[in-house]
Amino acid sequence: MKKPLRLGVNIDHVATIRNARGGRFPDPLRAALLAVEAGADGITAHLREDRRHISDDDITKLRETISVPLNLEMAATEEMLEIALRHKPHAACIVPEKREERTTEGGLDAAGGHNHLKPFVTQLVKAGIRVSLFIEANPFQLDAAVSLGAPVVELHTGAYCEAEGGARDEEFARIREAAAHAETVGLECHAGHGLDFDTVGPVAAIPNIVEFNIGHFLVGEAIFVGLAESIRAMRHLMDEARTGA
Repeated sequence: MKKPLRLGVNIDHVATIRNARGGRFPDPLRAALLAVEAGADGITAHLREDRRHISDDDITKLRETISVPLNLEMAATEEMLEIALRHKPHAACIVPEKREERTTEGGLDAAGGHNHLKPFVTQLVKAGIRVSLFIEANPFQLDAAVSLGAPVVELHTGAYCEAEGGARDEEFARIREAAAHAETVGLECHAGHGLDFDTVGPVAAIPNIVEFNIGHFLVGEAIFVGLAESIRAMRHLMDEARTGA
């Protein structure tokens, strides 16, 4: 029997639009509640050091209000650790973060950053927070995640989504092989970054992947069809690919 595939909806860019003008609209909390109604299994929000989209107040409201798991994306800094331990979201995904980047540009170096990451993973796990590491589809990084004690990895799918032709096939093969390796070494495997209606199907068909986190495309598509319809369409494509219908 194939494992179900969960959809986490990232609401960061609802906040990006709000912050472009200031004020209260559009409201990320309202987007989160609508996403749940439309079929999201969880809500993801990245609290960046520079607070360019999601704010501390957003995290407080989400944690107090939504009925589904909250996945807090965070850099491995003392400030973000304190926030995570205070709010205790269901999950915390540790991501690399550079102030000058437009979006997360690649996966975390779990192997090279082992000594820095270890105390963060340890404290989050001890607090009962499901820790995931956002990494490249590389067995070396997966093995490092195991060494760090993180129970979950999220594979960076950006290179696959951006590639074309044979290069995309190669990137997809890397993701498929990494997902299989993750299961072999006892890691729960998630995936995300750049997925859209055209790229989601093949990855959704990989049986070892159990969760997607998708945001930017869904919020962009919502401009044309509405957020609920955007999420329902993605949910349909995911489920169709997973069941082989």
